[in-house]
Amino acid sequence: MTMLKALAIAAGLACAASGALADQYVRGYTRQNGTYVQPHMRTAPNSNPFDNYSTRGNVNPYTGQAGTRNPYAVPSVPSGPYVGAPSVRAPQAPCYGYGCR
Repeated sequence: MTMLKALAIAAGLACAASGALADQYVRGYTRQNGTYVQPHMRTAPNSNPFDNYSTRGNVNPYTGQAGTRNPYAVPSVPSGPYVGAPSVRAPQAPCYGYGCR
């Protein structure tokens, strides 16, 4: 029984340590508008929206705040003209005769 307890404690510590490795310390900095941002911890950036402290269902272990962001939200598409690649017209068949431009 004692061996089982020791194994369970070791597994728990290993899981806690691996979670801490995913965190990053962010130094305090001043934004362009003059606002100072306090130093803080954040999750390491990746493409998974489910493992961030701000995601609904997660709790920030440093502040105790519950996440509020929807992990299933679709990013908004910018409005206005597309500024990417230039527009390309489809090739037209040659026109011979009356009514050609």
